[in-house]
Amino acid sequence: MANDVILKVQNLDKSFGGLHAVDNVTFEVPQGFIKAVIGPNGAGKTTLFNMIAGTFAPDSGLVTLKDKVLTGLRPYQVAELGVFRTFQNLKLSSHMSVLDNVLLGRHTAGTAGFISGMLSLKKSRIEESDAREKVLEILEWLNITEIMNKEVGNLSFGKQRSVELARLLAADPEVLLLDEPAAGLNMHETDEMASLIVKIRDQGRTVLLVEHDMSLVMDISDEIVVLNFGQKIADGTAASVQNNREVIKIYLGGEDD
Repeated sequence: MANDVILKVQNLDKSFGGLHAVDNVTFEVPQGFIKAVIGPNGAGKTTLFNMIAGTFAPDSGLVTLKDKVLTGLRPYQVAELGVFRTFQNLKLSSHMSVLDNVLLGRHTAGTAGFISGMLSLKKSRIEESDAREKVLEILEWLNITEIMNKEVGNLSFGKQRSVELARLLAADPEVLLLDEPAAGLNMHETDEMASLIVKIRDQGRTVLLVEHDMSLVMDISDEIVVLNFGQKIADGTAASVQNNREVIKIYLGGEDD
């Protein structure tokens, strides 16, 4: 699978006081791949995600999307260029319907503006109709059309995770940053989430995910990068990472046989 690189992380570095959270990390994400970032607690995974998404500014280093530099941009500017993320904790509006939650994901695609929307001008009405049509397609694609009128707060946690993915897809992202998408899910829900992520990849989108569930990571990832104490110690296919001596030491707590 020879794919062009869509996302580059180059020599990223971030410290908080005396803690070196991310230490000169470099890796690439090919277009149309699922790439996982793994490592023990405190390895720097979430800090890395926050720098890619624009939440944190790195002390040094560069993040690029194709030929566009993301470093130094605000999160909304990173999103406007096509990089969207989820969080470990759900950020859904629990008292709104599934449909309305997912429609919120279309706001970055709108160009009509606030005044046009307030006055219900023709351009605004057309955009609203197009947004609804797009969202209904996404809900059908994810097989959650039957819950579109239900309040999100009344759904199982697994279904809420699916709604979160739907809202992300409504923004038409090039790259999805998924922060522990299987957190809080049971085994059946985790399998469903894995299938959805693969389905998204097979649609041609690129996924970079942080995840602690090693079964999910090994099953669906095209490539894996491993962090430990902020440093990259491995980067490659699932098979190569599983057989890496340093990775084995971290996860098994001793020398491999």
